Amino acid sequence: MTQALPQGKLYESQKLALWYFWVALALFGAQVLFGLLAAWQYLDPNFLYGKLNFMTNRMLHINAMIVWLLLGFMGSVYWFLPMELGREVVGIRLARFAFVTLIAAVGIVVLVYLLVQYGPGNAFTLWFITEGREYIEAPRWADFGIVAVMVIFLYNVVATALKAQRITGVAAVLMFDLVALAGLYMAGMQYTPNVSMDQYFWWWVVHLWVEATWEVLVGSIMAMALMHLLGTPRRIVETWLYLEVALVFGTGILGLGHHYFWIGTPEYWLGLGGFFSALEPIPLVAMVVHAVYDAGVHRMQTVNQPALFWAIAQAFGNFIGAGVWGFMQTLPQINLYSHGTQLAAAHGHLAFFGAYVTAILTVIYMALHQVRRPDLPRFDSKLWKWAFVLMVIGIFGMSAAMTIAGFTQTMVERAIGGSTWQAYMDAQQHPWFQNGMVWRFVFGVFFLVSYLVLLWDLVTIGRGEAKVAKEVGAHD
Repeated sequence: MTQALPQGKLYESQKLALWYFWVALALFGAQVLFGLLAAWQYLDPNFLYGKLNFMTNRMLHINAMIVWLLLGFMGSVYWFLPMELGREVVGIRLARFAFVTLIAAVGIVVLVYLLVQYGPGNAFTLWFITEGREYIEAPRWADFGIVAVMVIFLYNVVATALKAQRITGVAAVLMFDLVALAGLYMAGMQYTPNVSMDQYFWWWVVHLWVEATWEVLVGSIMAMALMHLLGTPRRIVETWLYLEVALVFGTGILGLGHHYFWIGTPEYWLGLGGFFSALEPIPLVAMVVHAVYDAGVHRMQTVNQPALFWAIAQAFGNFIGAGVWGFMQTLPQINLYSHGTQLAAAHGHLAFFGAYVTAILTVIYMALHQVRRPDLPRFDSKLWKWAFVLMVIGIFGMSAAMTIAGFTQTMVERAIGGSTWQAYMDAQQHPWFQNGMVWRFVFGVFFLVSYLVLLWDLVTIGRGEAKVAKEVGAHD
């Protein structure tokens, strides 16, 4: 039985989703700030040396990104799930407990990163300071905490669907994906002193967890967003979603192979991985482009312009960042020389922004519309356009700078120098590499400004119209 709410009222899970969004946005700012510090330390290695070292800034930059995107995904699901299934989320108290616990754990981990930073290579460091494994540095206790939160999240989705006696195609895909989301993260907790074996499972998290389970999760979120934002028929988004599950997991598992070559597995993984990795973003891009085309046929009739533009940015950003920039370096002939250079960093920045950041911003604008003024004929502002344009320029500028630096590494360090230590130093001192690092910092500042504009817009959008409407009503 469905529990329809009066207009303007929110489900409890939607109120919780708003908390997820604001904490996520705060961590988004932390990601940008620590990234900027790390970018400056490329230019001035002595800056904050001994106090806030490059490795700490880089670690906080990456881990803040992972956590805020996860919070954004969870908030998005808690926002749409009651509307998708027609009832309040089951276990809302458990969801609030998980949220508070997760935020407290993140705070403790960040303080440890800042104040302690590292320790001796023993079990105490692994459990309570950092695992010291790139991208998944969280101490072991935090790993178990993340898995526990994911299990609670999965329980809430499944229990809500069962209680509602309604399982849509989107909800079914979501449940399937959350099982993989919790399970694959545990692969990164497998520690072995054999470096090849350790890297084998490490890649399951760094590549498969992020590029398969996250892609399907964001596909489910965008499917629900497009139905509410543009009125896209359910049969269209669910058809593309099913194809995405088949192709993303099919291509993602084999696409992982383009990393395997570098840890001592057979050479055929280089070709297999490169081919299937290039196919990964096709279904999600097709789903959103189809929806935008459908909206164009109906003259783009949506009242939420910021959400619409971020949804369009998601479609093309995912295609360019994950597809074009990813494909550009996963071809075996190129990957042989470019793996692990700044080209990979350029691909990562564009892909994460295009696929995930834009999707979460789409949902946040939709949520703010419903919270502040669902009756407004047009949810709009002047600032969001500036934030949108500046942020897109900032991310493309950073990625272009890193692409040039990565190209220099590929040529000077790998192709010409043969990957020797001297060749590495030659590439680091090459003018193209150093200028690339300068421009990365410049566009990083650009991106920080755009983030502040975006944040101010999210705080204020819709409030002015509410005041004007109230004043007009008083005169009437």
